[in-house]
Amino acid sequence: MRRAADGLAIRLGELVERFGGQLAGDPGIEVAAIAPLERAGAFDISFLSNSKLRDLAARSQAAALVLAPADETEVAASYGGARIVSANPYAWFARAAQYFVALRTPPLEPGVHPTAAIHPSARIDASAHIGAHVTIEAGAIVKAGAVIDAGCYIGREAVVGEDTHFFANVSFHAGCIIGARGIVHSGAVIGGDGFGFAVDGGSYIKIPQTGRVVIGNDVDIGANTTVDRGALDDTVIEDGVKLDNLIQIGHNCRIGAHTAMAGCVGVAGSATIGKHCTFGGAAMINGHIEIADNVHVTAATMVPNSLTEPGRYTGYFPVARNAEWERNAVLVRNLSTMREKVRALEKAVRTLINGK
Repeated sequence: MRRAADGLAIRLGELVERFGGQLAGDPGIEVAAIAPLERAGAFDISFLSNSKLRDLAARSQAAALVLAPADETEVAASYGGARIVSANPYAWFARAAQYFVALRTPPLEPGVHPTAAIHPSARIDASAHIGAHVTIEAGAIVKAGAVIDAGCYIGREAVVGEDTHFFANVSFHAGCIIGARGIVHSGAVIGGDGFGFAVDGGSYIKIPQTGRVVIGNDVDIGANTTVDRGALDDTVIEDGVKLDNLIQIGHNCRIGAHTAMAGCVGVAGSATIGKHCTFGGAAMINGHIEIADNVHVTAATMVPNSLTEPGRYTGYFPVARNAEWERNAVLVRNLSTMREKVRALEKAVRTLINGK
């Protein structure tokens, strides 16, 4: 059995013990990487999560495949490698991929880089890693195993939980809290001021934003995403939330546990979103509304009002040739006038019928 260039090889039996599934094949087979079906070779493991790709899986040269029970019989008729049958092959792949990456990624040394500026009252766990040119203000807490990469800013009294990772140039402002095992990518701003102003005589008067951002455990926040601090109460991001890049979360919002949002979603202030919701890219959520648990909003949909029932929601016209779109736009613009004409016709018809 050949070995990977870096010498890493893991037995299939060990992977099954760690991640579950039913193994059909030799548990002593060693694999060194995870690869796509079409590129996997004799030292790779691959996975099938879409039954439409059964034929491709059956021809794969991978040493082993992870697949669902519904696909196992058909694929096994042609595929000669080992098979790991799992109820959720994609989740199995995700956990195994994390494991392979961790094995190949050298751990960062704990300690504080000499160029970091740490206030004497800040508390940094000895096992944390603080990179170059990091600034940590008075009273801030960085807990065990946290990694704060170069150029990050952590404000006064802020708290960073165990094993949470801030990539380079994250801004985490005063009083904000994030729990354990979080990931915040570069350019994210957590705890900037919410968009709060009073109007007096045509001019704007800034309302101080004195709340915090409170983030739970196992939350991922993408690059250049912003989560505004609350005006009076807190903005809350519950456990397991996943936010893509370039998302705006307004002040005093509450995002329920295990909700996921794709890039460029915008959530206006004081919106409350339930648990296990999903939002496609560029969806827009109005402020001061409530969205129930298990609501799934498709890309580019505008949600102006509360959604009280779970389900899938869409609010846009699919793409069309420009001339067709213009004709449809004219019809939509004139719907109100057409409705009045239809009502007038209905009234006229009733008059004629009653007159007879």
